[in-house]
Amino acid sequence: MTAEPGLPDTLRDLPVWTPDQAELADLELLLNGAYAPLTGFLGAFDAATVSAGGRLADGTPWPAPITLSVPKDLIEEPRVVLQDPEGVPLAVLRTSEKWQDPVSGSWKLAGPLDALRAPAHGLFARLRRSPAELGRELADESRPILAVATREPLHRKQLGQLRQVAEKQAAMILLLPLLGGAHDEALVRALLAVHKELPEGTLVVPVPLAPRPDPARDLLLRAHVAKAYGATALVELGAQEAAAESPLPIIVPEPWAYDVDVEVWRPITRIEPDHVKAELTADELGELLDQGAPIPDWFTLPAVATELVAARPPKHRRGVTVLFTGLSGSGKSTVARGLADAVVERGGRTVSLLDGDVVRRLLSAGLTFSKADRDLNIRRIGYVAAEVTRHGGMAVCAPIAPYAATRAEVRRMVEAVGDFVLVHVSTPLEECERRDRKGLYAKARAGLIPEFTGISDPYEDPVDADLALDTSQMSPETAVSAVLALLTEGGWLRPE
Repeated sequence: MTAEPGLPDTLRDLPVWTPDQAELADLELLLNGAYAPLTGFLGAFDAATVSAGGRLADGTPWPAPITLSVPKDLIEEPRVVLQDPEGVPLAVLRTSEKWQDPVSGSWKLAGPLDALRAPAHGLFARLRRSPAELGRELADESRPILAVATREPLHRKQLGQLRQVAEKQAAMILLLPLLGGAHDEALVRALLAVHKELPEGTLVVPVPLAPRPDPARDLLLRAHVAKAYGATALVELGAQEAAAESPLPIIVPEPWAYDVDVEVWRPITRIEPDHVKAELTADELGELLDQGAPIPDWFTLPAVATELVAARPPKHRRGVTVLFTGLSGSGKSTVARGLADAVVERGGRTVSLLDGDVVRRLLSAGLTFSKADRDLNIRRIGYVAAEVTRHGGMAVCAPIAPYAATRAEVRRMVEAVGDFVLVHVSTPLEECERRDRKGLYAKARAGLIPEFTGISDPYEDPVDADLALDTSQMSPETAVSAVLALLTEGGWLRPE
């Protein structure tokens, strides 16, 4: 694929690549200077020294590898246009190194970047600034600037801690909602809802920064980005101390709790021990949201509670995908159709049935049964199911889905926006062959159908299934009842 016609003539024939969402976020921060001193994606040696010791090969402290994965057919290209998912070209990578990740095996390209245009921002574009833009806006600010780089809303406890820290330092607060989660819009709305509870002049500036798996490295990367955005210190509300390599002072506020005697949040040192009430844990809050129970006012502001509910509706109203997987002839389609009918009969849920054969005719017409095309077919099903889930519906899918990696990819897509339930229809191969009315298994054994799942191509049994159904040992009605029971017990369906 070549770059779009709107590019300069010298770039039109270059190959293009669309990085994943985390890499696109890194690309934006490389281009706008938030990742200074980096000017491009890292090579193998820099990535290795960062992973091993938190430093680039030249000794410069840097907390996390910033790398770009590409298909193998791009690794010999001297220049590659990097574009967003809508096909808008953002930058040209000048390849200085190609390398293969020793852990994942993925191919990487390293090299400096030439910016083509700024990313197109959708939601809350009016709030987005580059570090340079924010620097000009704060040029006359004489107060210390305390950054809060967060992926979570701020509740009454955190608001009190921030007010205390800002008052002690006579500082302004810069709220940096870190985008890259499932509910970015709810996070930004929640911070906008509370920023007036903080010192005058508090700003909300969304920043695209995907989380890193190592909390210590994630904290240091947030400190680097906060410094680029003009902060003089980073307030860490998670009570995590930073390593010495932090580019900014890390302020950890003193512990606070809820004083049940006077019904206010305050420093725990000022509360009688038998009057201390801790904030809700993540599990406790999640349970309230799952049940549709009210979020207590002592814990958070009503406006924040509204956003929490919007981001995580009660389970009986939350989008969910039920993916049936199993061999051809296992009974997937029969049970899936029975489930869809039963849920519609109950009422209270919208259901979209994505049966394997129907999808093949309508969504994936023209695809072959090669491994690549079968994976693409499952990804298409996953994309549609995720969209149904995003909007609060129930997607019932019944493909063969033989490969664990592809099923995991679908799970990730769906769980980014809702819930995912995997049902393994584990009917034995012998029974599936006995039922085969189309004679597909016989043709496969005769070599007439290549790469046929269960015969000439493997089926990888799920190890993460929520339910297994052997339809050689139960009727379709019993199988449907088992799935209904699972969904009811899990809270996605209300009891009849």
